Amino acid sequence: MKIHFIQARDLPDLWFQAVHDILDNGRRFNIDRGSYAGQTRLEYDYFCGHVKHPGTLPILPDIPVACGIPNPVEEAYIYGGEGYERSYIEYLMTGEKASGESYTYGERLTRAPLAGQKLAWWEAGNSDIIDRREVDGKAVFQEKGQLYLNQIEWVIDTYRNFGHRNNQMVLQVAHPTDLALLDPPCLRSIDTRIQDNTLHFVVYFRSWDLWGGMPANLAGIQNLKEYMAAEIGVADGEMIVESKGLHLYGYAEDLAKLRCLRT
Repeated sequence: MKIHFIQARDLPDLWFQAVHDILDNGRRFNIDRGSYAGQTRLEYDYFCGHVKHPGTLPILPDIPVACGIPNPVEEAYIYGGEGYERSYIEYLMTGEKASGESYTYGERLTRAPLAGQKLAWWEAGNSDIIDRREVDGKAVFQEKGQLYLNQIEWVIDTYRNFGHRNNQMVLQVAHPTDLALLDPPCLRSIDTRIQDNTLHFVVYFRSWDLWGGMPANLAGIQNLKEYMAAEIGVADGEMIVESKGLHLYGYAEDLAKLRCLRT
């Protein structure tokens, strides 16, 4: 396998370099299952990107007018606006789940039920195993007798009260039982690290749509990072992103060539 690495200044720079490079370095595969089954896509063997200044504006791709193509992500899609009942930031940072959705990233991050053996240890106050905390209505809350963890607030609370040198603070999206879903979450985890009084994210996607998915996902994740950094009281930092399935669907190849001024 070939690991493709990109060092980028900001999020639009990461996107452009990845789009440009996949036209030369992507391998063409037939899609056997999932979204766009039966079509083809260009895909990196393994992708790693390091973004030094992900908070630099604008955070969405730069599409010159001369290209004659729309931006793959509308600003209203990220922040809310006409034509969108829910912003992407709400999808990522709140527990709201619409009818027919098997999950949302926000539900996984902010509304994780405490159940099974972990709940038994919690209720028994087993301090050798469980980090039992008060039900404060933020990091830990209760609804209809069920305890839930808000991972975002838990991580913020931990860094505030126990210091920054902690390698346990991973925001988990994946569940083992996701294997049973026909379309399991693409985002699997957001790892966190505070170094030099600055919050950095390490983000992993199992599968990742490069044209529209990457810019939308990272715009939302950058907003999450800025929120957490402000709540913890540290600076907003860098982002490392990885995927073993960053790809460009067939329909987007011609758009990618137009953006990169390639025939």
